[in-house]
Amino acid sequence: MGAAGAEEPPLAAAAPAATAAAVAEEEAAGDGKRTGWRVKTAVVLYVLALSVFWLRLHWNMRHGALSKAEEGLVCMCEERARMLQDQFAVSVNHVHALAILVATFHYEKQPPALDQDTFADYTARTSFERPLLSGVAYAQRVMHADRETFERQQGWIIKTMKHEPSPEQDEYAPVIYSQETISYIEGLDMMSGEEDRENILRSRETGKAVLTRPFRLMSHHLGVVLTFPVYLVDLPPDAKEEDRVAATAGYLGGAFDVESLVENLLRQLAGNQELVVNVYDVTNHSDPLVMYGSEVPLGAPSPSHICMLDFGDPFRKHHMICRYRNKPHVPWNAITTPSGLFVIFMLIGYIVYAAWSRYDNVKEDYRKMEALKKRAEAADIAKSQFLATVSHEIRTPMNGVLGMLDMLLDTELKSTQRDFAQTAQVCGKALISLINEVLDRAKIEAGKLELESVPFDLRSILDDVVALFSSKSREKKIELAVYVSERVPEILLGDPGRFRQIITNLVGNSVKFTERGHIFVQVHLADHSNLATEAKVKPAVNGTNGHNDEATAISSSVSHDTLSGFEAADSRNSWENFKLLLSYETNEVSYETNSDNVTLVVSVEDTGIGIPVHAQCRVFTPFMQADSSTSRNYGGTGIGLSISQCLVEMMRGQINFVSRPQVGSTFTFTAVLKRCERNAVSVSKSALLHPLPSSYKGLSSLLVDKRPVRATVTKYHLQRLGIASTSVGTIELALGVLSGRNGTSLNSMPRKQPSMLLIESDSWGLKMDVPLHTRFLEMKQNGYEAVFPKVILLASEDSSKMKAKYAVDSVITKPLKASTLAACLFQALGISITQANKDKHHGSDSLYGLLLEKNILVVDDNKVNLRVAAGTLKKYGAKVKCVESGKDALELLQVPHKFDLCLMDIQMPEMDGFEATRHIRAIEAKAHEQADDADSAEADSMAEKAKQHLPVLAMTADVIQATHEECTKYGMDGYVSKPFEEKQLFQAMKKFLGPSTSS
Repeated sequence: MGAAGAEEPPLAAAAPAATAAAVAEEEAAGDGKRTGWRVKTAVVLYVLALSVFWLRLHWNMRHGALSKAEEGLVCMCEERARMLQDQFAVSVNHVHALAILVATFHYEKQPPALDQDTFADYTARTSFERPLLSGVAYAQRVMHADRETFERQQGWIIKTMKHEPSPEQDEYAPVIYSQETISYIEGLDMMSGEEDRENILRSRETGKAVLTRPFRLMSHHLGVVLTFPVYLVDLPPDAKEEDRVAATAGYLGGAFDVESLVENLLRQLAGNQELVVNVYDVTNHSDPLVMYGSEVPLGAPSPSHICMLDFGDPFRKHHMICRYRNKPHVPWNAITTPSGLFVIFMLIGYIVYAAWSRYDNVKEDYRKMEALKKRAEAADIAKSQFLATVSHEIRTPMNGVLGMLDMLLDTELKSTQRDFAQTAQVCGKALISLINEVLDRAKIEAGKLELESVPFDLRSILDDVVALFSSKSREKKIELAVYVSERVPEILLGDPGRFRQIITNLVGNSVKFTERGHIFVQVHLADHSNLATEAKVKPAVNGTNGHNDEATAISSSVSHDTLSGFEAADSRNSWENFKLLLSYETNEVSYETNSDNVTLVVSVEDTGIGIPVHAQCRVFTPFMQADSSTSRNYGGTGIGLSISQCLVEMMRGQINFVSRPQVGSTFTFTAVLKRCERNAVSVSKSALLHPLPSSYKGLSSLLVDKRPVRATVTKYHLQRLGIASTSVGTIELALGVLSGRNGTSLNSMPRKQPSMLLIESDSWGLKMDVPLHTRFLEMKQNGYEAVFPKVILLASEDSSKMKAKYAVDSVITKPLKASTLAACLFQALGISITQANKDKHHGSDSLYGLLLEKNILVVDDNKVNLRVAAGTLKKYGAKVKCVESGKDALELLQVPHKFDLCLMDIQMPEMDGFEATRHIRAIEAKAHEQADDADSAEADSMAEKAKQHLPVLAMTADVIQATHEECTKYGMDGYVSKPFEEKQLFQAMKKFLGPSTSS
C-alpha cells in the first residue's frame, strides 16, 4: 500500500504538468513563427531602404560631380573667351594706331611723307605687334571725278577684285599701300566686292572697326577682314554720320587669322586637352558660321557652355562654345561611398539581426531549459518518491527478516542452525548496505545529503572500522593497523557517520583486493604531512607514482621497510617519511592553532592487486569496475569510491590515489573538521565519545618487533592506554635489556620496570619458550625476582590456539585496537573483568542500562515490524506497548500518560506519523495552557503534567525523505531507520533517556 501511495502522486501530478508543458510549447512555437515572419519582413524592408538610400546617395554625388564639372567648364570657357577678346582688342588697337599713322604722315604732310615702300617696310618691321594679322593694307577714298587724276598719279588703273578695270561708280577704294605679304591686292578696288563695300560703308559711318564673314585665307585658315576708317580730321565721339562720311579719307584693313588666334590662346592655358572650343559667327542665328573648330551640332550630349564674344563690331555677333572632349565619367566615390555605406549599414543590420536572433535563440533556449528544468524537477521528485517508496518497501520486510534472525540467534540453536541463521543475517546486512549506498548516491545527486556537526572521537571511529574488518583480515592473514598522530585533537567536530563511511569504503576495498601483506591507515595533520613529503619525495597525483606505464610500475622497487615487509605503492609512505612525522611530534613542531579548522590527511595503504593503468582514469566513476572480472572475482558495485569522493568534497577536501598493479594502492584524502574541547561537549552528545580505561597509566612495557613501522603502531595503542613502552628488534636484545647487559639497566626503562613483554609472533623463533623461561630462572636466582614481566604474544591467529602452542602468559589477537588491547591486558595482568563487564552492560553507557524499566510506545501498521521492535526493545529490559495506528496512539498519549518515549512509523493508513505527532504536540500545548490557567491548589499537579514532553522518534524505512529537519518540522525529536541496530538505537535514545534527562 505504501508503494502505491508513493507512485500515484507523481503520476497524477505529471499528467497536468505534461499537458501544460505541451500547450506552452505550442504557444511558444506559434509565437516563434510569427516572430520569424516579422523578422523576415523587417529584413526585406531594411534591405530595400538601404537600396533606395544607395541610389539616392549615388545620384546626389553623381549630380554634384557633374555640377562641379559644369562649373569648371564655365570657368574655363569664360577665361578663354575673355583672353580671346583681349588679344583681339590688342590687334584692333594696333590697326587703329596704324590708321592714325597713315592719316598723320600721308594727309597732314605736304608733300606726303608716306609712300608704298615706307609703308611696306614699316608694317613688315612692326608685324610682331600684330601676330594675328596676315597683312594690312590702306585703300584711299577716290571719287569718280578724281579717278583720272588719281590713276595718272599712281601710274595704274583701278581694278576690281577680279583684276578687271573697275567700272564707273560714284567712288572707289583702291589699295595704295600694302604690306609685302599681301602686295598682290595693290590697285584693287575694295568696294568692288559686295561684302567689302558694306563693311567700308559701315566702318566710315560708325567710326569703328567692322568685320566680314569668316572665309578661307591664303593659309587655308578661317579668318575675317577688319576694316577701320581713316579721317582727314579728328571727329568727336558723337559726330554725325554725314560728318563722318564727309571726313573720310580712306580705309585701313587687315586679315585676321582666327584659327591661329584661338590655337595660340589654347596652348597657353591648362586643360586644353580636356576641352573642345568652337567659335561661331552667329549674326544669322539660323545659319551660324564656324570661325574655329569642327562642325559639331550645338545639341551635343556632352555638357557645353556658350560665351558671347565682343570683337568691337556691333553688327556682327560671335560666341564661343566649350565642351569636354569626353563625356565626364561618373566619379568612383559616387560608387564607392554609397557602396561602402551600404556595406556598413548592411553589417550593422546584420549585427543587429544576429544579436536579435541570438537573443531570440537564447530566449528560446532559456524557455526550453525552463521546460526541461521543470521536467527534470518533476522527474527528480518522481525519482525521489520512487526511491523513497522502494526504500520503504524493501527495508520494511528486511527489518522483519533481520529482526527475526537476531531474535532467533538469541535462542538455543544447534551449531548448524546457528551457522545458517548467521549466514542469512550477513546476507541481509549486505543487501541493506547495498541499498544504503544506492540511496546515498541518490541523495548526493539530489543535493539532499547534509553533513552533521557533532563532536566525535576519531580514534574510536578507526577502532570501530578495525573491529569491522578484523575477522576478514585474520582469515586472509594480512596485517590491519591504524595510526593517528599525537597532534590530531582528541575530539573533533564533524559528521562521524560520514567520516566512518569513507574510511569503511576505503578499508573495505583494500581488504577485498588484498591477499597478502598489510593494510595501513594513517591520520596526520596536513601541515606535518606536507613537510614530510616535500622534504623527501616529489608529490604524486592519481596514477602510478611517476611511472609512465604498467610494466615499469610493476617492476619499480622501493623500500620494503613497511608494516608487513611487502612493497608499498606510494613511496611517500616509506619508513623515512614516517620517522620524519614522528620527529615532528617528538620535537613539537609548531602548528597553527589559531584557526578553529583542522585539516586532516588520511591515507589507506594496501599491498593488494592494485589498479590497472588503463582503468585508473575511471576509478571514481559510479558503478564502474576495473574490468569485468573484478565483480566476478571480488564482488561489489563500484559505487563506494564515487560516494567517498563526494563526501570528501563536502568536507572541503580532496581525494587521490597512487596504484601500481601487483604492488598495491594508496588512497589519500583530506578533510577539514573543527576543533572541539572535551569540556565543551554537552551531556546529550557525550554518548558519541568512548573514553578508555585509566587503570593502566603508569605501567611500562618492552616490545620485541623487528619491523619499526609495526612497532610504532603497537606503541601508539599502548600509549593510548597510558602504558610507556620501549621497542627492540630481537628477543636477545630484550633479554639484554631485562638483565641490564650492554650498559642497559632496568632502571633506564621509562618510569618503572616493565610489567609486560610484548613479542610479535614473527619475532618468536622456534623453541624460543624454553630458552626464555630458562633465562627468567637464571635472572630469578641472581636476585631479579621482581622483574619477571608477563610474556604476551601478538599474533593474527586465534588466541587460544596460539597460547596452547607457545608457553606464554597471554596472546593478543591482531588487528590491535584500544578496547581489545585493554581487555586482553586485564586478563594477562590478573584483573577480573567479569564485574566490570557486568557493570558496563547494566550501566547507563549501554543500551540495556538505558532502556531498563522504561515504558516505550511503538506505533506501526506492520505487525511484523511491531514484533521486531518489541522483541528488540524487550531484549534490553524495556516495557513495550504496541499499537497499529496513529489514532490508537493518541488515545494512549492523553496527558497524563506513563510513556517515556514513542517510536512512530511515518507511513500509516488513516493517520500517518507526522499527523499523529502534530496531534500529540497539540495535546501537550493544550495541557500547558490549562496549567497556566489553573488555580494555586491545582497548580503543582497541572504544571507537572504540562511539563511532560514525550520524545517522539520517527521509525521509518524511508532514508531519502527522513531527515532531522523534516522530522523537526512536524514536531518529532529525531528518527531511527529500519532495520534497527544497537548502536543506532543507543545514540538516538541517549539524549532522551540518559541520566541527565531523568535527573
